[in-house]
Amino acid sequence: MPKGPQAFKGRDLTRAIKATIAAGVSVARAEIEPRTGKIVVVFGDPKTNGGAVSNGNPWDEVLK
Repeated sequence: MPKGPQAFKGRDLTRAIKATIAAGVSVARAEIEPRTGKIVVVFGDPKTNGGAVSNGNPWDEVLK
């Protein structure tokens, strides 16, 4: 049973991230609402989780 047309395409996300980087802003993460296709780009340093408080991932140190 088909789910209907896609709300977003991968190239839409790529364009949003490339535009953010071209503007000189670092990207911490991108969020997508699958039903509506809304793309949210969160600014900030990915190492600090976009400014959010985090205990970190113990594997971050192992993989360095």
